[in-house]
Amino acid sequence: MGLAVVALYAVMVARLIYLQVIDHEHYAAMSHDNRVHIAAVPPPRGLIYDRHGVLLAENVPSYSLDVTPEQVPDMAGTLEALKSVVALTPDDIRRFKQALRRKWPFQTVPLRFDLTPEEVARFAVQRYRFPGVDIKARLRRYYPFGGAMVDAVGYVGRIDAAELQHVDGQNYAGTTHYGKTGVEAFYQERLHGRVGYDQIEVNAKGRQIRVLSHQPPVPGDDLILSLDAGLQQVAEEALAGREGAAVAIDPRNGDVLALVSAPSYDPNWFVDGISSKRYAELRKNAWRPLFNRALAGQYPPGSTIKPFMALAGLANGVVTADQQIYCGPYWQIPGDPAQRKYRDWNRYGHGMTDVSKAITQSVDVYFYRLAFQLGIERMHGFLSRFGFGSATDIDTTGEMGGLLPTPAWKRRARNEVWYPGNTVVAGIGQGFVLATPLQLADATAALSMRGERFRPRLLRAVRDPISGKVSERPADALQPVQVRQSYWQAVLRGMRNVTQRPDGTAYRQFRGFDYVVAGKTGTAQVTSHIHSDNSSEATIPYRLRDNGLFIAFAPADHPLIAVAVVVEHGGGGDVSAAPVARRMLAYYLEHNTERRNGRLVLKPDLPAQLDLQPTQPRQAGAPS
Repeated sequence: MGLAVVALYAVMVARLIYLQVIDHEHYAAMSHDNRVHIAAVPPPRGLIYDRHGVLLAENVPSYSLDVTPEQVPDMAGTLEALKSVVALTPDDIRRFKQALRRKWPFQTVPLRFDLTPEEVARFAVQRYRFPGVDIKARLRRYYPFGGAMVDAVGYVGRIDAAELQHVDGQNYAGTTHYGKTGVEAFYQERLHGRVGYDQIEVNAKGRQIRVLSHQPPVPGDDLILSLDAGLQQVAEEALAGREGAAVAIDPRNGDVLALVSAPSYDPNWFVDGISSKRYAELRKNAWRPLFNRALAGQYPPGSTIKPFMALAGLANGVVTADQQIYCGPYWQIPGDPAQRKYRDWNRYGHGMTDVSKAITQSVDVYFYRLAFQLGIERMHGFLSRFGFGSATDIDTTGEMGGLLPTPAWKRRARNEVWYPGNTVVAGIGQGFVLATPLQLADATAALSMRGERFRPRLLRAVRDPISGKVSERPADALQPVQVRQSYWQAVLRGMRNVTQRPDGTAYRQFRGFDYVVAGKTGTAQVTSHIHSDNSSEATIPYRLRDNGLFIAFAPADHPLIAVAVVVEHGGGGDVSAAPVARRMLAYYLEHNTERRNGRLVLKPDLPAQLDLQPTQPRQAGAPS
């Protein structure tokens, strides 16, 4: 028995030596972890400015109600009891339960964002009743311009499981929001920054005692966009009460100055989760406010395609600049057994017409004949050089590419042959031809620069939030459209006469305007309805009325801005879209230009000259 006792003591001593000496580090670490937690500190999201330093997206202080699941003994009972302290909707509970499945039990999960001061005070008094539940200060994304900027800037929303699958989980620890649309989504990684960590000592109940060490997060980059906030608001106000889109571009470098879709919606609704009722109202709205018409709206370009068609005819030798062609009230395809008449908008015709007059007076018959002589293949080959039929690859989300049809496309998409009539109506921007407002603005910018092209862009410069250093983004030049200078002159003269001569289709809208504008009106049918000679637009059901379009650039001799406007069911482009473009051109040229040596030039507005103060590393919960 003595030997047995000695043996047992020997085993006990050996075990103590193993635990306290050999495996000391392992158990010391476990003991340390029982009282020390590592908490992720999400980085402040980068700010977004317009070209003049106006804040478009900022971070504002906000309080959230956070839950640590492993510290809550009765989750269902806790959620029910919390309803008497803070306002919790079924949507809040649903999103919280979805987030629970994506988190570890020791990780905090937000239950409610943007608590009111009254709710914070009520919870503080009764906090003892809710173990594992606490108030946390955060920075909440806020869009001061509301719906005026959402089509370009986009918005953030609560991060979901699908998004977490495509990011670095370690860097996104503690991150609750993610870019959903627009610039916010396209430049998500730049705006996000790098996560920081706090080493926190806690007591047996999990309550924080002190912070042992702190590794600060690195804020996301601040973005300076090419947008002009004032111009954006002017375009939105000009389109108010109508469906449509407006895009403005600096033709010298591709800067997108305005990108507006109407009607719009407030992106702040989506930041902390939109209610099911409000989202259903947006989705069911007949005017489709969630649809970004500027990027994804595909419209027949109508007569706005005629300057490009004229240039195609000149470049391919089908017509000459001084050639006179008789244009009566209609045109027929030679040899057509059906003898179908393709009618001009003017019942009396236009008489002898050259290429400049055809653009100035928007002579349909001239372009019916021109399209037939060119043929659809040559039309496709030339117009595609201006970007028609393909996406511009602008630095944002949700862009559609338009359609520039060919016989091969029709066989593939519709299993039908191509008819000569398809070519004829394509010559006036009808039929299968589709373009987005962004494509029209991009093509107009190239036209104004006589073929020099740049990829449209929204990001103009990036600012380091620590040092304040601004790095400007260079313009992305594209393959130019090269034709003879005399061809450019003939086409641009016709566009200039559209607004400057009494017989121009937009002369009434630009009479007395302070700047010389080159433009082109367009009217595109949305259905095959036929207007009688005595019918008026008011007698036609709204959804059957024509779309109005207008493209323009100014000043005509040295362009600083190019615009494209589409007004759905607005009727003629001269009465619906041209006034919108006039307001945009007037605002931009008045507020952004000055005269030097008798010439209109842009005022300096380089990002390096913006009055932006360097941003110091911001603590979570500190005001931005």
